Amino acid sequence: MQDKEQEDWSFVSVFDGQGGARGEAARTYQQAPGEICWAHLQRGSASADFWLSETRGVAPLVRQALTAEETRPRCAPLEGGLLLILRGVNLNPDAEPEDMVSIRIWTDGERILSVWLRRLHAVGDVDEMLSQGRGPKTVGEFLALLADRLVARMEPVIAEIDDRIDALEDEVLEHYDPAMRERLATVRRQAIVLRRYFAPQREALLRLAGDQEVTPWLGQAQRHLLRETADRITRYVEDLDAGRERASVVHDQLANHISDEMNRGMYILSVIAAVFLPLGFITGLLGINVGGMPGGDTTWAFAAVCGLLALLAGLEIWLLRRLKWI
Repeated sequence: MQDKEQEDWSFVSVFDGQGGARGEAARTYQQAPGEICWAHLQRGSASADFWLSETRGVAPLVRQALTAEETRPRCAPLEGGLLLILRGVNLNPDAEPEDMVSIRIWTDGERILSVWLRRLHAVGDVDEMLSQGRGPKTVGEFLALLADRLVARMEPVIAEIDDRIDALEDEVLEHYDPAMRERLATVRRQAIVLRRYFAPQREALLRLAGDQEVTPWLGQAQRHLLRETADRITRYVEDLDAGRERASVVHDQLANHISDEMNRGMYILSVIAAVFLPLGFITGLLGINVGGMPGGDTTWAFAAVCGLLALLAGLEIWLLRRLKWI
């Protein structure tokens, strides 16, 4: 049941066949013969309960598919209609684009039931086009247009990922910054998650475009647009794969930087140890507490030992430079 404090943002648009639509109350509209309507339903709302009830001719299996918690993009015939589940990038405020938002659609060629939990800008694009008289006239045009707008909203996100990888590639060649590792991990995670949904969405659109028996109301122009949309998703998948490979190269370069710094530190410590090892041996030898140590009663003996140690250290440094170790 819907929470009493939850606001119902569902709406119904009835296509006029000219690219426009009139709005109707989602909880009371009764579809007339010959009308094509689009009911965009907020999951868990009273309007969704009304439209997805068996009294409205919606089978329980359809309701279950449209209100499932977890979904993946797919296209399948279901209960005399077509089930289409798509995802779009999350462009809502304070949201991550890779946290893709699903839209679940079922249609029988005359009515379109779409269920949402979070807002999709692509849906707003279609609704705005209907209000301006430039929207879809049929169910086929609606599905093709919605798929096209979903993919169009993906393009800036893909371009941003490419730009961030480009910036990381330039930075890693100029200098090393430990913060780059976190930025690189974020980009790689986004690319992996986006690709996870892009690939099945491409297959869903190709099946929608090719299954003429299930979708006789889908015209050739719409099938062509769906194939073009699927091709664009293919290009985005390839871009994401290329971006992941470039990110792996950047990761290797960062690992090489870290390894070089560690090797440089170990090398410096080795040089210091090489210089002080003979000096430590001499001072340890002179520090033994037995009789007969030379210079024990001589006032300048300590200065002489210090001078000898300094001379030995200088000789070692010269020898290391001669051997090109430093």
